[in-house]
Amino acid sequence: MCEPLATLGKYTLAFLNEIGRVSLFTANGVKNCFIPPFYFKEIFHQLMVVGFYSLPIVGLTAVFAGMVLALQTYVGFTRFSAEGAVASVVVISITRELGPVFAGLMVAGRVSSSIAAEIGSMRVSEQIDALLTLRVNPFKFLVVPRIIAGSFMVPFLVLIADIIGVMGGFLVSTTLLDFSVGSYIAQTVQNMETIDVISGLIKASTFGFVVAIFGCYHGFYSDLGARGVGNATTSAVVSSCIGILVLNYFLTALFFGT
Repeated sequence: MCEPLATLGKYTLAFLNEIGRVSLFTANGVKNCFIPPFYFKEIFHQLMVVGFYSLPIVGLTAVFAGMVLALQTYVGFTRFSAEGAVASVVVISITRELGPVFAGLMVAGRVSSSIAAEIGSMRVSEQIDALLTLRVNPFKFLVVPRIIAGSFMVPFLVLIADIIGVMGGFLVSTTLLDFSVGSYIAQTVQNMETIDVISGLIKASTFGFVVAIFGCYHGFYSDLGARGVGNATTSAVVSSCIGILVLNYFLTALFFGT
């Protein structure tokens, strides 16, 4: 009778312990973002890794998301003779939801795994211990540049993804669905509001922060050996994706909830 309760209690305590460790890690990382010294060369390198090198996959995802959204919206709205609302749905969906979420998930898959593997390998090869020996704060050198890069570069990726995604919907609508170019552009401009873009960019910054934190956390506390690094990489991607989807709901409720 007591064994199921003991098992439940063990997993509950383990979960709470993990939440507490992540919270302390996050607080320490954020605190070090405002305390010198700053390793600008490493920050610039991470800005390139997170932003520029992620641009192709984010752009490719955005253009096909916009194209598919236009097709599916047209098919669904045809049943209600509301085809004219396709442009509005495409621009609102891309800027509010699909752009930030898809870009965040792509960055999570590409960057969070890379961060966890890199820092985890440094943990296994004792390079983090070497940094401590050289009186270099590992948080300042490893965590802070990645937090800054994730928080600042993902919004730029999302802004580009919004443009490319809306363009994808525009191309499909005007070439395959016989929409007028002028009327489609007019409806897009008319129905796009500033809050749609701003909310998406705020989401993007939050998602980038989450991706960096979970990548650094799982890499920093990786178990020794190749299996430990592999588990850290998998955990980083899964945690980042779940965090993005959960935060997306709460941020959406914050901006647009009634």
